[in-house]
Amino acid sequence: MNEPAPHHVLPRSDDGQQLELPVIWDAAVTDALEVLRQGDISVLGRMPYSSNATFLVRIDHATTPTAAIYKPERGERPLWDFPSGLYRREIAAFELSEALGWRVIPPTVERDGPFGVGSVQLFIDANFEEHYFTLVSEERHHDDLRQICAFDLIANNTDRKSGHCLASRWGPIYGIDQGLCFASDFKLRTVIWDFGGEPFDDELGTAIGSAAEPPAELAQWLRPDEFSALAERAEWLADFGRFPDDDGGRRWPWPLV
Repeated sequence: MNEPAPHHVLPRSDDGQQLELPVIWDAAVTDALEVLRQGDISVLGRMPYSSNATFLVRIDHATTPTAAIYKPERGERPLWDFPSGLYRREIAAFELSEALGWRVIPPTVERDGPFGVGSVQLFIDANFEEHYFTLVSEERHHDDLRQICAFDLIANNTDRKSGHCLASRWGPIYGIDQGLCFASDFKLRTVIWDFGGEPFDDELGTAIGSAAEPPAELAQWLRPDEFSALAERAEWLADFGRFPDDDGGRRWPWPLV
C-alpha cells in the first residue's frame, strides 16, 4: 500500500519551483507572538493536501521576515459534528499547551488576514519526511511525544495523524492541526498509543491535574460545555494516573499519516 502524501508538503510557485521560505523563527514565544500579531501578512501559496483552505504566509515585522500558516474561517468546510470557527480551536490548543508549560503547540493567534479572520500559526521548519511513526523509534523523542499524547487526551483531539507531529530543526517536537479538538463528546482519534499502560511521572501528572481547572483564556475560544468537558477529562486522566490503551483498535484517524 502506498503511503499517503506527507501533511506538511510546501506549495510551489506557478513555474513549479519550490518556494523559498523567509527566516524561520526559533526565538522566544513572546517575541514570536508579537511578530504574528503585528506583522504584515502576504500569502506565498496554498498548502496542498489540506481539507480546508490553509495558506503559507510571510509575515514582515521590523527586520524579521517569518513564515506562518494562515487558516481563515471562510475557507473551512462545514462539518456536522463541529461548529464553524475551527480556527478558534487552533488558538485554544496553543493557550492550553502554554498553560500546561509544555509548549508542544506552535505560537498561534487570531488575525484578520487577506481572506478574513482566522488563525495564524508559526511555521515549524522541520524535516517533513519525519513523522510520528519514524520519530517514536528514537527514545530521545519520547518525552516530547508523551506530552503531545497527554495533550491530545485532555484536548480530545479527533485527528492526531502521524504527519501532525513535526520535529523542528531547533529541537522540540510540535503538534500541528488542532482544529478538531475540544468537542464535549469524547471523540479521540490518534496514532499515539505506544505509551499505553505507562504511568505518568510526577511532573507530567502534576501538569495534567492542573488542567482540571482550565486557564480562563480558553473560555473565549470554547463553548461552556466544551470548557467543562475539558476539565472533566483532565481530572479523570489525573486520577487514572497512566496513559490509556487503545479502545479495541477503534480510535485511530484516517489517513494515518
